[in-house]
Amino acid sequence: MSEALQHTGAHSAVAQALIADLGAGQVLLDGDVHARSAGIWRKSHIQACVLVRPRNTDEVSRAMKICYDHDATVVAHGGLTGLVHSADTQPQDVVISLERMQEIESINPLERTAVVQSGVVLQTLQEAVAEHGLSYPLDLGGRGTCTIGGNISTNAGGNRVIRYGMTRDMVLGLEAVLPDGTVVSSMNQMIKNNAGYDLKQLFIGTEGTLGIVTRAVLRCRARVNDQPTMLVGVESFEQLAEFLRHVDEGFRGNLSAFEVMWQNFYTLVSSPPAKHSPPLSQDYPYYVLVEAIGADDALVEAVLAKALEDGLIADAVLATSEAQRSQIWALRDDVEQTFQYAPTFVFDVSLRIPFMEAYVKEVDRRLADAFGEFKNFTLGHMGDGNLHFVVAVGDGTKSARETVERCVYEPLADIDGSVSAEHGVGLEKKPYLHFSRSTSELALMRTLKRAIDPKGLLNPGKIFDLG
Repeated sequence: MSEALQHTGAHSAVAQALIADLGAGQVLLDGDVHARSAGIWRKSHIQACVLVRPRNTDEVSRAMKICYDHDATVVAHGGLTGLVHSADTQPQDVVISLERMQEIESINPLERTAVVQSGVVLQTLQEAVAEHGLSYPLDLGGRGTCTIGGNISTNAGGNRVIRYGMTRDMVLGLEAVLPDGTVVSSMNQMIKNNAGYDLKQLFIGTEGTLGIVTRAVLRCRARVNDQPTMLVGVESFEQLAEFLRHVDEGFRGNLSAFEVMWQNFYTLVSSPPAKHSPPLSQDYPYYVLVEAIGADDALVEAVLAKALEDGLIADAVLATSEAQRSQIWALRDDVEQTFQYAPTFVFDVSLRIPFMEAYVKEVDRRLADAFGEFKNFTLGHMGDGNLHFVVAVGDGTKSARETVERCVYEPLADIDGSVSAEHGVGLEKKPYLHFSRSTSELALMRTLKRAIDPKGLLNPGKIFDLG
């Protein structure tokens, strides 16, 4: 018996079967698994009996078939940048990590597509397609760590949804492995294809509960070097909404980001110990980071001048270099500054813009009633109706978290909002999914899960319980 097989000792038969089929170099056990972090901003480590590192779809398929035959539960891992505990594991789980599946198989400048394995890091892809005169427009703070497979499984959104849509809008085709090891290869490379069911949608945004995405065909865009970026101070929410409409029309289809920071967040990230200086006075109630990819300078200046003339904005600074542009974005991305007020609770909700101001006030009112003193750092992708809260309050207990969650989620039910705009559901938002999904919708989700994963082996317990 090999040293690797002897090492499995008390491990289940599934570990021995995986090693026998894939080789000891592809399978980690014991301390090699438990030494790994459970994810971004997490102090805990992975709890699982085995971690498999396949190199291609075939090896994922073989690993899944073995797990299926042994009734072993499986959780797929990408960059582990998720924020809703959707990749959490239990000691009995098998982890299939896509970390070795990092091949960019092809980039097609003519058709503006890229074919990649799901372990490719988002920033790596962005840089690779740029060398071919293309851009992959999905962009988010975790770009240097998050993977394409993770982006697909959560239908990641990010900074440019207002122009390019969610991940779903950038996936032309994909390949996925079902719970029994069956490979569904739907690697469509055309923008238009209405030949029957669009099967890739089963795996986009379903958080690895129906299949493991292993490869994808992604839609890229022509690269545009001009990225006018500005930071604007605004006196009222009414003006904020009018300014959004103004720039959307004025930039003639080039508006690519409309990121709003409430005053408390802007002040935090532009004051010590943060390393950023405030480009604008800290006295305004709202700040907007506006980006207009492809717009010329004259148009941008004219649109801003008109906004100032009409009283929609109080002040503005326009980046005149790539360094200044990066500095403005760094303010928006420095969410980690909020953690100095730990314990903190991070939220990601979606709602219509007309309800936004009243909703934020209602959440703050509920927090005040429940806790008295609190901090609610507010920011988000207002252009696509997405707000983020970082709430600093309480003692970090489960009871405090649940109280904060009710303050944030309950008001969404009456305005048809969503408890998850882009982060997914995972374990964290599962108790509140009924605020955003009807009984019939939840029933259909369970029907799909039972049909595709009858043993309930893939990412069990996430999003909803089968009941």
